[in-house]
Amino acid sequence: MKSFCGFILLLFLAACNTTTKNGQTSIDSRVDSVLNFMTLEEKIGQLNLPSAGAVVTGAVESSDIAKKIEEGKVGGLFNIKTVTNIKEMQKIAVEKSRLKIPLIFGMDVIHGYESVFPIPLGLSCSWDMNLIEHSARIAAQEASADGINWTFSPMVDISRDPRWGRISEGSGEDPYLGSEIAKAMVRGYQGNDLAAANTIMSCVKHYALYGASEAGRDYNTVDMSRHRMYNEYLPPL
Repeated sequence: MKSFCGFILLLFLAACNTTTKNGQTSIDSRVDSVLNFMTLEEKIGQLNLPSAGAVVTGAVESSDIAKKIEEGKVGGLFNIKTVTNIKEMQKIAVEKSRLKIPLIFGMDVIHGYESVFPIPLGLSCSWDMNLIEHSARIAAQEASADGINWTFSPMVDISRDPRWGRISEGSGEDPYLGSEIAKAMVRGYQGNDLAAANTIMSCVKHYALYGASEAGRDYNTVDMSRHRMYNEYLPPL
């Protein structure tokens, strides 16, 4: 999902400066023109979102990331931080790669960026949607100032097994509360205009029913009836 969202946003951003004879932005024509110039390897590269920062939750840091960016084999970077690091990577993409396509930068900005707020499970205890939205707004302002474009938050999984470690990323076991908090956080991250410099794209996660993993073990099997799925897990989505 991260790769797909990143590719879609990349094409959207690439289209922003193209206008038709009526002065309107023409996304379709710009996307087509970029795709026509791309090799198959470059198209696949735009779907590549390696983890390349100090905050690593997936694969270990890639030692040849700069070379891959220059070759058009990377569409964005995950969990890279600070203006200096982001600017350095972006400079390689827009100056040294063949098509000069800018990178997109994503991060798990889950409960604050520089200013740290309570974990989502803690925030949910407040039942204060305005406060929760405000915390996401502050996080977006701070992250965007560093060059972060999008966050993988809010997490809308419903979980009723405290053994699952990722329960801390969600808003508890109530589907209504989870829905309201998800809406508040998306509003906080994205504001009213994603083109604004102090906003970031919100990516709701994870896959539906992920929070019902057996024995609270991450990535474990989920055995779910249709009745339970609709009554307990799907509303937040």
